[in-house]
Amino acid sequence: MLPTYVSSAHQEKMNRHAYSSTNGEPRGTGAYSMGGSGRSGFSIRPDKYEKYQPRSSRSMLLRRRGMLIRLGGAVATILIILMIIFPSARPAAILAGPLSLGLFTGGEEFNIETGTSRGWEREERILLCAPLRDAAPHLPMFFSHLRNLTYPHNLIDLAFLVGDSKDNTIQLLSDLLAELQVAEDPKQAFGEISVIEKDFGQTVNQDVESRHGFAAQASRRKSMAQARNWLLSAALRPTHSWVYWRDVDVETAPFTILEDLMRHNKDVIVPNVWRPLPDWLGGEQPYDLNSWQESETALALADTLDEDAVIVEGYAEYATWRPHLAYLRDPYGDPDMEMEIDGVGGVSILAKAKVFRSGVHFPAFSFEKHAETEGFGKMAKRMKFSVVGLPHYTIWHLYEPSVDDIRHMEEMEQERKQREQEEKEKQDRIAKIQDQFEEGGSQWEKDKEQIRDQEKKDFVEKQAKGETKEGEKEASEVKIEKGRGEGKMHIVDPLNEIPEVGGKSPHKKEAAAEEEKAKPKKVDQAAAKKADSPAAAKVEEKKPAQQKAG
Repeated sequence: MLPTYVSSAHQEKMNRHAYSSTNGEPRGTGAYSMGGSGRSGFSIRPDKYEKYQPRSSRSMLLRRRGMLIRLGGAVATILIILMIIFPSARPAAILAGPLSLGLFTGGEEFNIETGTSRGWEREERILLCAPLRDAAPHLPMFFSHLRNLTYPHNLIDLAFLVGDSKDNTIQLLSDLLAELQVAEDPKQAFGEISVIEKDFGQTVNQDVESRHGFAAQASRRKSMAQARNWLLSAALRPTHSWVYWRDVDVETAPFTILEDLMRHNKDVIVPNVWRPLPDWLGGEQPYDLNSWQESETALALADTLDEDAVIVEGYAEYATWRPHLAYLRDPYGDPDMEMEIDGVGGVSILAKAKVFRSGVHFPAFSFEKHAETEGFGKMAKRMKFSVVGLPHYTIWHLYEPSVDDIRHMEEMEQERKQREQEEKEKQDRIAKIQDQFEEGGSQWEKDKEQIRDQEKKDFVEKQAKGETKEGEKEASEVKIEKGRGEGKMHIVDPLNEIPEVGGKSPHKKEAAAEEEKAKPKKVDQAAAKKADSPAAAKVEEKKPAQQKAG
């Protein structure tokens, strides 16, 4: 129970209703005395009748405030859960808007440490960097690869650095970018695009012999490292989770290369790079020899070099005996197989953005006797980042013939032309011989025809004069028995070329007769005895007499 009390306000109010004494008693000592020490008085307890009083606006406000606080807490909890599940629902633009007054920053800065194996599902942004120099011939092919990428294009930001170019690279690049961004398919458009022009005084020519010559490697790679660092520092944003470096002269690569490399969830990862060759050169060849594991021989070699020396792989001047990623390729191997490496090639590199934010870059100086991409790999390993390569996951670089290849191709072309010329001359000789043979045959036929005509003419003349001899007649006439009662047919054939019907030609018959004469004759013993008998002798004697008589 609350203590009994009367407030001064209530007491003053009640005193106004006190009855005055009529018998001269002091005021306030009547039946409803409000004060004094007399026991006959009473006190009014306000708390006893408070529930009958009208409710004040203050209590209602307090109740509403509590309800609103509970409701707001529930709504905030639901929104936080939704933003965790659906990153796209995060209202970062609200905090980054003009109402922030510079006191708040956008919520996208919390993506600085992202970079997961399922980036396309978590909407992680990629910065695709491409340094360009005299790259106009390769840009159409490069943009065809960009269109075919399966990673969401709106999550890919493009950054180009054009430096020391002498062709129309910058103009063609602008035209291709404009065409790409206004494509009918809205999914083809990319995110933010940056084009930077910066010359670094690169004097090495872009032909194969100059770019890959040993003498130009150190200065060329240091200049390329400056270009890469410049491009990265100008284009990298807090919203980027990955950085992908890609050369424009890659001829063939999987459309899913970003997802394939990202799935390994490594800090730095590179594929294997080969190039196709003509059949007379073997068909294919390892291209990027800058991805390798360190060897004891290379470490010993580095200790003997000057402080500013740069070791470059693939040249006889530096025999490092390192295991190269390119030479470990198996066309039928597992494409997801990983290999830890120390140096990386620059054709295709996927790295988490946190690697660059931590200070790793492309050294434009000798870092552990290496520069540019190989120095980048060594620096990342030094800072305890994971650096791996995929020996069986292969992309193909464009084939660019070297001076030796061009010389060999010229020699092969000369040999081919020489073989064609020799073959043509051979065919001409054969055709000429055939023509001569046919001409000779036709001339012989003409000569035979003339001889035959002349023989016929002479025979007719002799026959008309009656001077034909018996031998000539037999040689020029062939008797053919046509049948009983039909007489005989005389065919004039001075050259004995008409064979008898069903028999051999006259000259063949003569040849057969000569062969018969040459054969030894079998002697009939019985006939021989008869020939030796006197009767046979008498018959033989009669024959000459008969011949004389005839």
